Amino acid sequence: MFKVLKNLKYSFWSVLVIVALLVLQSQTDLALPEYTSKIVNVGIQAGGIEDGVPEVLGEEQILMIQQFYSTDEIQQIKNNYIKVTDNLNKAEENRAKELLGENYKEKQLYILKDIDKDERAELAKKMEMAVLGIAASQQGSLQTLGQYKNQIENIEPSIKEQATVAGVKAIYQKLNIDTDSIQNRYIFKTGLQMLGISLITMAAAVTIMLLSSRVAAKLGKNLREKIFKKVINFSNKELREFSTASLITRSTNDIQQIQQLLAILFRVVVYAPIIAIGGFIKVLTSTDNVLAWIIAVVIIATLFVVATLFIIVMPKFKKLQTYVDSLNGVAREILTGLPVIRAFNKEQKEEERFDVANTSLKKANVFVNRAMSLMMPLLILIMNCALILVVWFGGHSVDEGVLQVGDMMAFIQYMMQIVMSFLMISMISIMLPRASVSAKRINEVLETEPSIKDKKETKTFDKNKKGLVEFRNVSFRYPDADAEILEDINFVAEPGKTTAIIGSTGSGKSTIINLIPRFYDVTSGSVLVDGVNVKDVSQKALRNIIGLVPQKGILFSGTIESNIKYSDENMSDDVMIDAAETAQATEFIDSKEKTYQEEISQGGTNVSGGQKQRLSIARAIAKDPEIYIFDDSFSALDFKTDSKLREALKEKAKNKTIIIVAQRISTILNADQIIVLEEGKIVGKGTHQELIKENEIYRQIALSQLSEEELGGE
Repeated sequence: MFKVLKNLKYSFWSVLVIVALLVLQSQTDLALPEYTSKIVNVGIQAGGIEDGVPEVLGEEQILMIQQFYSTDEIQQIKNNYIKVTDNLNKAEENRAKELLGENYKEKQLYILKDIDKDERAELAKKMEMAVLGIAASQQGSLQTLGQYKNQIENIEPSIKEQATVAGVKAIYQKLNIDTDSIQNRYIFKTGLQMLGISLITMAAAVTIMLLSSRVAAKLGKNLREKIFKKVINFSNKELREFSTASLITRSTNDIQQIQQLLAILFRVVVYAPIIAIGGFIKVLTSTDNVLAWIIAVVIIATLFVVATLFIIVMPKFKKLQTYVDSLNGVAREILTGLPVIRAFNKEQKEEERFDVANTSLKKANVFVNRAMSLMMPLLILIMNCALILVVWFGGHSVDEGVLQVGDMMAFIQYMMQIVMSFLMISMISIMLPRASVSAKRINEVLETEPSIKDKKETKTFDKNKKGLVEFRNVSFRYPDADAEILEDINFVAEPGKTTAIIGSTGSGKSTIINLIPRFYDVTSGSVLVDGVNVKDVSQKALRNIIGLVPQKGILFSGTIESNIKYSDENMSDDVMIDAAETAQATEFIDSKEKTYQEEISQGGTNVSGGQKQRLSIARAIAKDPEIYIFDDSFSALDFKTDSKLREALKEKAKNKTIIIVAQRISTILNADQIIVLEEGKIVGKGTHQELIKENEIYRQIALSQLSEEELGGE
């Protein structure tokens, strides 16, 4: 997986921005419960009064403070207040206007100086007893000073805090300050802050999703490009190891799994841990931690559910992609061989074969989806049970004065955030196994080195031996095969001459052809082109001088023109038409409505086998190579067209080397050299007349196709 994710280096800056935004979003999300707590505890319950420090005091309250403290303590408290008629700074002046109105200077009151947060907290501790005493005195419930001090010291801290705030509110009411305005102002201000934080969260989330989608799409594009480039350079050996269906699955479905994982991976790797850890820390520090044990129970239960499901589902995920491969392979084989299946009335059998592959994939998917669908209700059940516990134990704590309602609400929000973060982690724990399997399959392709490579230093062709093809003591066996396919092959194909290769099925004719453009490397011996070993020249240079027409005519989607001009898009129309005439293709091309602009469907399915072969031959002729290789490329042509094509080709390729693999004797009767193969060995070499007299195997092949009179007539 990490090897695949290394490709994220191409989106480094986007990933960096995503991580930064996720950190920002997690911080804003963790901040919101605190604001909820503030609105309930301070805005609603405390009337907008944040702590036990009165912002304003009158002469009466100053005198009452003196009853509770020593002279030094009284002076320390008074140093924090200033008369509203004195010179106020901007912050003090604004606070005075908010609390007392525009005519604040007309009132003989004291305003709290502009002090920092720590100084204010210290002052709140100092004034705690005085504020409670002033409030009690105003309500007529103040007992003797000694009794009152003892009573205050025994009050629970949370209750004392609430009582102190109530005391400040009572002081404000005594001074005719509009407490409703204070409350509304606080709620409005805190609400705006919450709205701002929510907007930041929303903007970050949208940006993260946009960037994550782009990063995932770019990663998928890069992986597909790498796989395609790697496969393009594979020799036939590697292509045999990876089936076509498997390579398609790896390039599409497997990469899609990685993309889907990446879309949420950043959230799980960055966002979820911050929320889970940060939420737990907030519970312990920002709220009363009497309910913290509930979070621990939730985390343990969630981890147990996720781990259990992970152990059960993991084996199925490993098999899932194999089932996809199998289904694609069966479907591709059936669709390719549909005419044969219909001809033999085997539709029922193939349907059953497809059904087996399809059912295996379905069962694996159903099992995985059931496990995933079970996970969500279980986690929601855990979350709801935790919510009941919070309400039950939290309600008792509120009733006992140990916990405030706002703190309980904040705790519920933190708990929800922690559970949701674990839910995200559990989701990726389900996706990760399948994505890991996909990543492994992608790496198998990317890490497979082609067995046929160019040397670091390559040679150039010998211009004095242009078109010369030599096989010297060549032997070859397919990878993992037990026996040699070719043994001790020796022959020379000269320019200006036609060399034909004939033999029974499986004798190794096409294998010899594949060794010339180096689709395979010889096991022993050497193949020389233009006097140089094909292993010593670059593959591109080698294949540039070869015009290959494979046994199965292959056309590409496009037009007749694009297929003939496949070797050079800038080829002139005259060269294209001349190649088509030589290949005897103009007859059917001219009959088309759009002639050379006629559309060719994928695989050339909208033209006949003979037309496909002629267009393939025209494509090779248009390339004007030094060496023409025809691998049984005339089999779909009628005798008349075959004869005319060979005659035209002989004139066209007068100084070229022509190598023909053929099954029909009539195609190679006039070849300058005929090589007869039998079980991978050369058992005859010469002209038709020489072989018909001297080689029994060739004679048997010839007599199986032509009569004695026809052969003698030749």
